[in-house]
Amino acid sequence: MTQPLLDARIPNDWDRRGLPGWSYHSQALLELEKEHVFRTHWQIVGHVSDVPDAGDYLTLDMVGERALVLRGKDGVVRGFHNLCRHRGSRVVADERGSCKNALVCPFHGWVYNLDGTLRGAARPRTFPDLDKAEFGLKPLDLEIWMGFIFVRFREGPQPSVADLLRPVEEEMAHYRSETMVPTTGMWTQESPVNWKSVRDVDNEGYHVAMAHPALQDLYGATYYDEPFVNGMSRSFATFNPHAGRRWSVKRYVSLCKPREHLPPDLARAWVYYGLFPNAVIAATPELVQFYQEFPLSTGKTLLRGAVYRYADEDRQAAAARYLATRIDRDTTAEDVQLTIWSNESMRSGAFEGFFLSDLEYGVRTHHDHLRAHLPVLDLESAPPEKDITGLNAALLARRRS
Repeated sequence: MTQPLLDARIPNDWDRRGLPGWSYHSQALLELEKEHVFRTHWQIVGHVSDVPDAGDYLTLDMVGERALVLRGKDGVVRGFHNLCRHRGSRVVADERGSCKNALVCPFHGWVYNLDGTLRGAARPRTFPDLDKAEFGLKPLDLEIWMGFIFVRFREGPQPSVADLLRPVEEEMAHYRSETMVPTTGMWTQESPVNWKSVRDVDNEGYHVAMAHPALQDLYGATYYDEPFVNGMSRSFATFNPHAGRRWSVKRYVSLCKPREHLPPDLARAWVYYGLFPNAVIAATPELVQFYQEFPLSTGKTLLRGAVYRYADEDRQAAAARYLATRIDRDTTAEDVQLTIWSNESMRSGAFEGFFLSDLEYGVRTHHDHLRAHLPVLDLESAPPEKDITGLNAALLARRRS
């Protein structure tokens, strides 16, 4: 078994409380989460293989922001706000696509080059002279790590993506994910819960034995979580010695052949890397994927992700990958139901908050990361909605003084 990469020591007197129930249905808190958590932290848009050629683009809509990732004629992948400098229209309306030489705003026809500079406005004589750089698309912070494309809408507390993920860089490099290619494209799904309930379920494996029969069969005896440390967590499991009580697991294990570039501890393992606040990069011997969630409202969340495979995949590896994604798909459906059951309890007068096991330290440390940005979450009783923003600002100021 591989050794933990993150500091997983649990203090004897750690607080077993989770976030207070009111924080899962407060509109004022959600607005603070959008501004201080989602907009200021790195978000995964996709993979470089999603934009292989000049003019290829991806878009991402998130908490009122719109990102556009575009490969230029020079081969460089850049990030921009998907916002025309004329009237703010979307420059591209689709989630992904390709344009040959330029982007044309569908509202009034302003034209942008593939490096984001303005090529020209429609009916240019009706405007003063427009500086092509000044009136170009507004750039976004963008970084590429192991092939995954990250953007950030506001400057925030996180370091570069490379620094954030440095603790797992050596391990993740074995998968050669930067060379992988897409499978079925981006998937999305809406779930009727607060986004934090999705993270609460995904941040602990205590429930695997009871709620995920396929995962328990595949790797339940070896699975362990490492807590969130400096913005990231890690979970690791190797196949059970006698996995295969379920047909899909038995067939998957029999088809899963070691790849030469994977070391023995990864050749028959599933690994998950959690990125604060809302994303996971997961790797198996056949594939690498990401998944994430974004709040649509206090009680509705968008789930989003994509799966990538090796370009030289043969038929046996393709079959193993199909079974791995099938197991994962069933697990996702099971998790969605768990989040619904957990989230609906938050409005009950009988709900007295979480009481966490030592195995749920990932939940607590994720909550601690949220409290670091939003100290109003330390209040067990719900403050008046109109006071939450001011209270949070005052508590932040007191902490910094």
